[in-house]
Amino acid sequence: QVQLVESGGGLVEAGDSLRLSCAASGLAFSIYTMGWFRQAPGKEREFVAAISWSGGRTDTADSVKGRFTVSRDNAKNTVYLQMNSLKPEDTAVYYCAVPSVGGVYYVLASAYKYWGQGTQVTVSS
Repeated sequence: QVQLVESGGGLVEAGDSLRLSCAASGLAFSIYTMGWFRQAPGKEREFVAAISWSGGRTDTADSVKGRFTVSRDNAKNTVYLQMNSLKPEDTAVYYCAVPSVGGVYYVLASAYKYWGQGTQVTVSS
């Protein structure tokens, strides 16, 4: 059974940093693209970042480009999202996710099958 557990969220001030972690189990972690998504109140879930199975390819949404960095440690079955220069508009529940197929790079939420429970990030102005 695939399990994804996010951690690292919290309440911070604008300009602060946070690092989210997502620990995965129940899958061959090193062959899967991993994605980060977020959902703010009253808004649809949106793509934040993705990283390929080897870490050789990453993508970040334009809204977070230059501020957020995705990375992974395949030895620890963990993916990270380093968030710097946080803004109030980054306030959301952040989810990590795994697609249904390994060895393929995805950024669309519809391709992701397994989702964590989410971690709340709140940025005050």
